[in-house]
Amino acid sequence: MSTDNIVFIGGGNMASSLVGGLLANDYPADQIAIAEPDADKCQQLESQYGIRSFTDNNQAIAQADVVVLAVKPQIMQDVCKQAATAVGQSKPLIISIAAGIRSTDIDRWLGGNNALVRCMPNTPSLLQEGASGLFANPLCGEQQKQQADNILSAAGITLWVDTEDQLDAVTAVSGSGPAYFFLLMEAMQQAGEKLGLSADVAQKLSLQTALGAARMATESDASPAELRARVTSKGGTTAAAIEHFQQRGFESIVTDAITAARNRAIELADILGKDQ
Repeated sequence: MSTDNIVFIGGGNMASSLVGGLLANDYPADQIAIAEPDADKCQQLESQYGIRSFTDNNQAIAQADVVVLAVKPQIMQDVCKQAATAVGQSKPLIISIAAGIRSTDIDRWLGGNNALVRCMPNTPSLLQEGASGLFANPLCGEQQKQQADNILSAAGITLWVDTEDQLDAVTAVSGSGPAYFFLLMEAMQQAGEKLGLSADVAQKLSLQTALGAARMATESDASPAELRARVTSKGGTTAAAIEHFQQRGFESIVTDAITAARNRAIELADILGKDQ
């Protein structure tokens, strides 16, 4: 891994998870910095990670080879416009981990002509178990794509897409995806309670089953469809449940829900991309 000076703009959970992942992979702490307007939070991050911190974004950007924009989407436009001069002078690689804001809008707010990678991580990144979709604009070279990959892979797996509109599908599948599994866990727990289990027992069974199934799927050469078939004996209890799911249109419900999430991602990008 190269050891460029990496500056995170914003010191929230996702930035912290990436910093923690980089340090766990032996990235030098003295080449990581966070710019955060809250001075107390800066002090906390310095103490926790042994990295540098700044309360002034432009001062931090002046020393950066890579700038990771890790602010809320609602303030991204203001942050970029205020940083445009500093970015124009140092021309670092820009990485955005903000949901729903297109790379063309970010580049315009930063003054234009920037090498920029936009990515969509998800919340399991906080445990270094994330899945991130990445898209590079035409100004990014292979070395810059590798820089971005090195940083995001510190929090989990990274997968590149060829067109930016595919990130809307990534948002719908993996960005929002953890909530779908939480909903299923919640529903399984509620069903267990209705069938006479205590809340504690039903919850532990549901969560551990989800964890075990995920590990089996990720650690096996078999596809999820094959794994499902292996545990679904004809005429058995699992088959009864699966048949009920499918009779109620389970696959169509999932497809329609994920499509709705994709469509909302497009709508939000249109709203957030308007110049103020």
